[in-house]
Amino acid sequence: MNESIAAPAGPSFARDLVALTKPRIISLLLVTTIAPMFVAGAPAWTLVLAVFVGGYLMAGGANAVNMYIDRDIDDRMSRTRLRPIPSGRMRAEAVLAFGILCATTATFLLAHVANVLTAALALGGFYTYVFVYTRWLKRISPQNIVIGGAAGAFPPLVGWAAVTGRVDLMAIYLFLIVFYWTPPHFWALALNKQVDYGRAGVPMAPLVWGERETMRNMLWYTLILLPITFLPVAFGALGLPYLGAAVILGGWLLLGVVRVMRAADYVRPAWSLYKYSLLYLALLFAAMVVDRALV
Repeated sequence: MNESIAAPAGPSFARDLVALTKPRIISLLLVTTIAPMFVAGAPAWTLVLAVFVGGYLMAGGANAVNMYIDRDIDDRMSRTRLRPIPSGRMRAEAVLAFGILCATTATFLLAHVANVLTAALALGGFYTYVFVYTRWLKRISPQNIVIGGAAGAFPPLVGWAAVTGRVDLMAIYLFLIVFYWTPPHFWALALNKQVDYGRAGVPMAPLVWGERETMRNMLWYTLILLPITFLPVAFGALGLPYLGAAVILGGWLLLGVVRVMRAADYVRPAWSLYKYSLLYLALLFAAMVVDRALV
């Protein structure tokens, strides 16, 4: 057996398995999964733990399958060439099997401990990310992150359904918040990763539309996002503490987009916007939980 592709036992192998799940990315997904549970009601900690583990396994499985599908282009990009498959540390088939195992385990856990709707929604996010984004749109359209990015908006639905057993209007608002947040967040990164995406042949927005048009679209999506974040207050689901946080956080996000558009050199402002957008979403969902706790 070729030692370069054999899966060694021990700490390095364990680290690779964790790396396949992309834990840093999943951390934000889990915030948008767990926070809605406390907005929806007062969930038992056993349920919270099950949704946390199930959500991690489902998202981690999707990320592993994503690496399997993208194995032919990952070695062309500086930020992905050290992943387990292109680096030769793991076989592609093993990565695929690991991803499917994670998703299958998550489906069973969520259906058994929460309810079938929760498991179905989590699985819907998995299939959207793997097939709609990675397998279909990623390599053919600059709209890839808009349509396929809907996969990242499923976690709030999962958390809400786990507590309520249904998807109602508030859950839809949470879905839309993440959906409209995704393009400005991801395009801020894409602006600074154009060389990588161009080398891999991935038609991200800055390569197809140009930088200025991408920035204009970032602005439009942000201008749509901000009113959506206020809607839960307008309909009485959340109150003034959340509204204050949404206004401040949203205003800073909008200012970040404007700074990118006005900068003579957008590199540093785009990086700052990308990093802040991560904090923005986490704090916005945290503000929802705080608001409901104060009621």
